[in-house]
Amino acid sequence: MDRRSFIKNSGLLAMAPFLPMNGLSALAALGNSLAPASRMPALFIGHGSPMNAIDDNEFSRSWKALGKTLPRPQAILSISAHWLTNGTSVTAMAQPKTIHDFGGFPKNLFDQQYNAPGAPELAKSTQDLITTTSVHADNTWGLDHGTWSVLLPMYPAADIPVYQLSLDYDKPASYHYELGQQLNKLRDKGVLIIGSGNLVHNLQRVDWSGGNTVYDWAQEFDTKMSGWIQTGDHKSLVNYQQILGNTATMAHPTYDHLLPLFYIMGLQQKEEQVTFFNSKFDMGSISMRSLQIA
Repeated sequence: MDRRSFIKNSGLLAMAPFLPMNGLSALAALGNSLAPASRMPALFIGHGSPMNAIDDNEFSRSWKALGKTLPRPQAILSISAHWLTNGTSVTAMAQPKTIHDFGGFPKNLFDQQYNAPGAPELAKSTQDLITTTSVHADNTWGLDHGTWSVLLPMYPAADIPVYQLSLDYDKPASYHYELGQQLNKLRDKGVLIIGSGNLVHNLQRVDWSGGNTVYDWAQEFDTKMSGWIQTGDHKSLVNYQQILGNTATMAHPTYDHLLPLFYIMGLQQKEEQVTFFNSKFDMGSISMRSLQIA
């Protein structure tokens, strides 16, 4: 893959003095397009190998369990490590294609299709909710494996609308965190927001032997980041590179798989708690640690 090429009416008037007009329009559109719903949780999922989409293992089983225990979403917004763009884009097509953005895997994996409908109206509302940058409506991308490999076990019927928000790779962690903050009203309208990446992701140091040894730098990064997440220290999270230095570089030679995390942490409200799951490593240098905010 080319790394350079995923309100309620009663509160509306009270918020009016603090919202630009396009933000008000977006909230009104959300109110009209979706039925009333309780606030959805938000998820960061360590997706790991694409084979987790079809293998029966502890990771795919945890995703299946989520699909059965979470409130049913009215739509899903995925922020995947595998859609990197210059600027920020959102998929706006009615029927997104399934993208097989990997190589060297069995034909059975390439045969998989996730034919969920898109969410053009929600894409437009998402564009309007984000006021700190322009968001481009994209009609060419689709659902990459950071999205469908998780959703295939979670919602196998593919009957929930799905759309993606891309990652502007040139922007710092603070940019992605602030965009996440602006997406919170989607949760109040039944939209499940998923960040799909990995807390530690260094493919150059993968242990192909299948052993259980975890690199010291990988464990250190996972421990530090999860500690900040647990205590709500978002300032340290956003400044992870300055604080962790070479450990951060080892954990993420490229940081595409970490960026989705900052959207999910930006969504966290003061009263909300974090629950970890899949808190283990795969192949020594990939943390599968995942979390739910609710």
